[in-house]
Amino acid sequence: MSDASPTPFRIVHGDTTLEGFVHAPAHPGPHAAVLLFPGATGAGPSFQKVAQELSTRGYLAIAADMYEVGADISTPQAAGAYFEKVLADPELLRARVVAWFDAVSAREDVDATRIAAIGYCFGGKCVLELARSGAAVACVTSYHGLLKTHAPAQPGMVKAKVAVWSGGDDPYSPVADFDALRAEFDAADVDYQATLFAKAKHSFTDPDHDGMLPGIAYDRLAHQVSWAGTLALLEQCLEN
Repeated sequence: MSDASPTPFRIVHGDTTLEGFVHAPAHPGPHAAVLLFPGATGAGPSFQKVAQELSTRGYLAIAADMYEVGADISTPQAAGAYFEKVLADPELLRARVVAWFDAVSAREDVDATRIAAIGYCFGGKCVLELARSGAAVACVTSYHGLLKTHAPAQPGMVKAKVAVWSGGDDPYSPVADFDALRAEFDAADVDYQATLFAKAKHSFTDPDHDGMLPGIAYDRLAHQVSWAGTLALLEQCLEN
């Protein structure tokens, strides 16, 4: 069981206030936590359902905000301006992701040794940057994430188990980037698994964005397979 509605959770990064939300299990903590990063257009209905489902499974689910309190993300165009601003400053992006992880780790209702991170699209890039930073996150999962980085993983730095789920027909995260990520992680001796759904397009887990743009399409099977794999990973990494 979980709280019926989420509660706000604010952090400050530099001079920017960020506001996410929390779905907490009904039983008292400290809990294993899952930090969730949405796509560039923010936390849509399917993303919010994931957060709620995780809380029903006993995890403290915390959704992160990478923009700022009051950011206008009411349209893809408006959200895109914030997305491009953060994406253009990769050091800021990585530092902001780490700030979210540190804030979650510091919560009294969280077991800091049992934190995972899940990200979608832009959020997939965020969780991979968290892993590359060397943060003590137990595991990360990237769904149809942006895979390129300004600072590749270094040997011995990545502590997390990493799962990457990508689409072979994704124009925003092409197979060449998937292959480059594998080479990067192999060189850095990362404990990872990478799955390529050959015919899946971008946002294959997200029915909210189905057909929004060319190259974006929901894929029910890829969604279900990747979600089952994520639940298995969380069980292995977070449950005592």
